[in-house]
Amino acid sequence: MNDLVRMRANLLFDGPDARSKLSKFWVLLVLASCIAAAGVMADSTATVIGAMIVAPLMTPIMGTVVAITTSDRANLIRSVLLVVGGAAAAIAVGYLMGLLAAIPIVADTSSQVAGRVQPRLIDLLAAIATGAAGAFAQCREDVADTLPGVAIAISLVPPLTVVGLTLEGGQPSQAWGAMLLFLTNVAAILLTGIIVMAMFGVHRHAADDDPTLSRKTAVSVVVAFVVIIAIPLGLATYALSRETQQLSSVGSVAKQWVDGTDWIIVDVLNQERQTTVVATGPLPAPDTDELRVLLDANDLAGLDVLVRLGPEERVELPGN
Repeated sequence: MNDLVRMRANLLFDGPDARSKLSKFWVLLVLASCIAAAGVMADSTATVIGAMIVAPLMTPIMGTVVAITTSDRANLIRSVLLVVGGAAAAIAVGYLMGLLAAIPIVADTSSQVAGRVQPRLIDLLAAIATGAAGAFAQCREDVADTLPGVAIAISLVPPLTVVGLTLEGGQPSQAWGAMLLFLTNVAAILLTGIIVMAMFGVHRHAADDDPTLSRKTAVSVVVAFVVIIAIPLGLATYALSRETQQLSSVGSVAKQWVDGTDWIIVDVLNQERQTTVVATGPLPAPDTDELRVLLDANDLAGLDVLVRLGPEERVELPGN
C-alpha cells in the first residue's frame, strides 16, 4: 500500500501539488527538448544523453500505467494528454531549432538523426527490457537509483526533436521513422509496466475501481498498440536485412571486378535510394561494362547500380 502511495505521488499529476508538478514537467520538457535538438544539430552524443536524463516524459507514461492498473479514469486521461501534449511540444521545439541551422539536419548530415530514423524489431525488444526495468524501479523503492540509467536507455525526447528537425529539413519519411521509434518506446513502457505492476499486485492495493474504466479493455488497447507498432518495425527489419544482403553481394562482385588492377572499392552504399559503388585508382579505369556483366551473372540483373570512379594521379618523386 505504501508503494502505491509513493508511486501515485511520483507519477500522477493530481492532488494539492498538481500545479507544481505540471510547471516542473513543462519547464523540464522544453529544456530537455532544446538540449536534445542542440545535441542532434551538433552531432554530440554526450549532449543528447544529457537531454535523456533531464526529459520528464517517462513520468506521465508510467503514470498511464499506474492509472490503468488501478482503474483511475481521471488520471489516465490526464497522463495521456500530457504524453501527447509533451510529444507535440518536443516536436515543435525541434522544428524551431531546425530553422536556426545553416544546413538541413537530416540523416545525411547528422549521425544522431541517422541512428533514429530506421527503427527495427530489436529496438522494440530493447525498449521492452528497459521499460520493465523502469517499472521494477518504480515498484521497488530500494532500486529507484537505477532510474537515471533507464532514462538514458529509453530514448523519448531525442526522437521527437528529430521528428521536428527532419520535418523542417523536408524529409517527412525520416520524420515518420523517428516518430515510430518514439511510439515503439512508449508502447514497450506501457506493456511491460502493466505486466510488472500486475506481478507486484499493485491493483490489489487500489481503491474501488472506476466503473467507467475497464482495466481489461485498457490492457487490450495497449496490447493492440504494441502489435500495430510491431508490424512496421517487422517490415523495416525485413527491408533493412534485404538491403544489407544486397549491398554485401554487390560489394563482393565489385571486388571481383577490380581484382588484378590497382583500383580499390572504397564503399558500397545506398545513396538517394540507389545502390552506389565508389571506387578509386590510377588511370585507366576498369571497364564498367564488365561490372554490369558480373552483376547480371550473380543474380543482380534487375538492380540499377551507379558507379562513382575517382581516378587518382600518381607522381613519383625520387630522392637524390
